[in-house]
Amino acid sequence: MNLVLLSGGSGQRLWPLSNEVRSKQFIKIFHNEKGELESMVQRIYRQIKAVDPDATITIATSKSQVSAIHNQLGENVGISIEPCRRDTFPAIALAAAYLKDVQGVGEEEPVVVCPVDPYVESNYFEALKTLSERAAVSPANLVLMGIEPSYPSEKYGYIIPTSKDSPSKVSMFKEKPTQDVAAQYIAQGALWNGGVFAFKLGYVLNRAHELIDFVDYDDLFDKYETLTKISFDYAVVEHEPEIEVIRFSGTWADLGTWNTLTEALDSRAIGKAIFDDTCENVHVVNELNVPILCMGLKNMVVSASPEGILVSDKEQSSNIKPYVSALDNQIKFAEKSWGSFRVLDVQDGSMIVKVTLNPGQRMNYHSHQFRNEVWTVIAGEGRTIVDGMEQKIRVGDVITMAAGCRHTVIAETELQLIEIQLGKEISVHDNQKYELEQ
Repeated sequence: MNLVLLSGGSGQRLWPLSNEVRSKQFIKIFHNEKGELESMVQRIYRQIKAVDPDATITIATSKSQVSAIHNQLGENVGISIEPCRRDTFPAIALAAAYLKDVQGVGEEEPVVVCPVDPYVESNYFEALKTLSERAAVSPANLVLMGIEPSYPSEKYGYIIPTSKDSPSKVSMFKEKPTQDVAAQYIAQGALWNGGVFAFKLGYVLNRAHELIDFVDYDDLFDKYETLTKISFDYAVVEHEPEIEVIRFSGTWADLGTWNTLTEALDSRAIGKAIFDDTCENVHVVNELNVPILCMGLKNMVVSASPEGILVSDKEQSSNIKPYVSALDNQIKFAEKSWGSFRVLDVQDGSMIVKVTLNPGQRMNYHSHQFRNEVWTVIAGEGRTIVDGMEQKIRVGDVITMAAGCRHTVIAETELQLIEIQLGKEISVHDNQKYELEQ
């Protein structure tokens, strides 16, 4: 099975856990079979491999998410990197070219495209296999998955099939309706459009060549910033007369708000939390190393991270976006390919950051023009290279780097540093990378 997982967007609706580089799919809030916390992307990747160990998985995403993907899934996962955001048709066209020219997938091979972040069980991936198998033999150019609706929702578009068969030809599509109109659609046998579809690789490549002047993957990548922003639905689906839909009636949820997310949590507390006996339907997700005490609360969500603290009625939590947009959006936590960092304190002229490197990982060899840095090792062992000079480091060691000094750190075990940044201009953009001569 060839799967393309669309991993886009930034996470304002799940603030304060999500930010510009940490979308909801990277937040570790679910327990796996070992009782360890995992994210949506780790969960869905694990579920795919359980159903089809040989599946070719490609994640179509922006540059800002690549480090988090490598951190959570390892270095071997396929990634189609979008140089900038151009909506779903350019993203899928680029991923299709990546499959053909980089992964060597044949044009007659079926490909399934789906979002990276639905909350589903293993039968969803069995249905994806069925979708892929149907796309390989179907006379239709597109085969969609339609979700059996559990209520008349205003949040989803609708697929109206010609019959209740599965597969069935598609009669028409309807945009997000009012609740009353949604109920009428459901009475006609309509299905939720979950953004899942399958096709033969050559079909989408041909459509891409009709709409975009490019030669191959590298050429399309180089031209990506010039492409028109357009969705796959508008560019392809609305112009395709031969479309089928397969019904899916299993667990499926779009965890796009705190209200829907808490419904899927397997514990009412992630992190340190205390509830008195009067709390009802209260969930806490706490990434801070301090306890949260809840008393007398009903139908509430409480979430705390270095970005801020949310205390909200669950229904009202879906209205969070305009308030978060008005906040200072400086990123306080991010996962990198080598580990993670967490901002502990920000003052005029200084910033204190806790840095964690995974065993065997290292930062890029880099320098800063406008700030000095001081590293203090608080856990683990490793090595630093400062202006070409290498030295071993362990707990208690202090390393000082003046502005312009080239430096990196390599972790031999898990390595934790307290990094103090000092300067009049402290910015994530003040970072010059270099090749490290071995």
